[in-house]
This record gives sequence, structure tokens and C-alpha cells, in this order.
Amino acid sequence: LGLLALMLLHEARREARANGQGELVPLEEQDRSQWDSERIREGLDLVERALRLARIGPYQLQAAIVALHAEAKTAAETDWHQIAGLYGELARMTPTPIVALNHAVAVALSEGLETGLGRIDQLGSSGELDSYHLYHAARADILRRLGRSQDSAQAYRQALSLTANAVERRYLKRRLAELNALP
Repeated sequence: LGLLALMLLHEARREARANGQGELVPLEEQDRSQWDSERIREGLDLVERALRLARIGPYQLQAAIVALHAEAKTAAETDWHQIAGLYGELARMTPTPIVALNHAVAVALSEGLETGLGRIDQLGSSGELDSYHLYHAARADILRRLGRSQDSAQAYRQALSLTANAVERRYLKRRLAELNALP
């Protein structure tokens, strides 16, 4: 049930993930009116059913995280505290560097950017995520939000050097250009 809920909730946002030019649209910038409300309703129902079974596993936790995004009427209404808590549980259950990175980003958006950046940098100190472009992209985004343009640009360039995905490359180049346009 958890996996099916996760798949439905992700599929519900498919149309909003790219704009008319095929460019990546990050979750917080997506036009939520393009989300498939029927799939969201079905996914939310499945998440609730799965959680009531009281056999929580990684798919149920991931689906619950995606459900919180789907339930928020706007990006600003996203319950980042609850998302951070769920990622904390997922990290205990599935202790991987990528789950820890997602948890750190949720902490940044719930407890403070500096706190989250500290966690991201701590993860980076192990070297395990050096070749993972989304580590550098996440770090770049937090640095951008903190107004640390030069550090952010460096992290975006590192992310750009590590991905071959054309859609992601265009997005990272756009972010980098936005930083370069700042006074």
C-alpha cells in the first residue's frame, strides 16, 4: 500500500514537473493546479490505510512525506517540521547518505538554513556524496537562500559537472545565471 501510495502521489505531480519548454520546475515552484487531484486523493487514502496497519516501513514513510507535500495548498504551507520528523524516522530505518541528505534539507527548511547547512556539510565531510550531483545542488540551494552567492555558484558548478541529464543541466545553468546576474 505504501509503495502504491508513493507512486500515485508522485504521478499526480508529473504534469507540473516541467514547463512548456521542457525545463525542470522544482516542487516549490510548481503550479499546483496542474496536479492530479484524483490521484492525490487516492494516494492520500492509501497512505492513511497503510499507516493504520501499524507496520511502518520505508515506503509508508516516503509516501507520508510525499502526502504532506500534496496536502499543502501552497509551498509556504508545507509542514517541514513533520517532514523532517518523518525523514528522521526513515534515516533510522534506512540509514543511507541520500536519506540523510533529504533529512538535512528538511531540517534546513524547518529549523533554520544554517542548521540544515551544517548537517549537509557534515554529510559532505565523509566524501560519500562527492560524486552525487544532488548533494551539491541541495547545498547550492541552501547557500543561495542564505545569500551566499559565491559559495552557491561554486556548488551549482560542481553539481553541473556531475550530471549528464539535459533537463537538470538546464535548471542548474539557469540557477547559476540567476546568481551571476545579482549585483
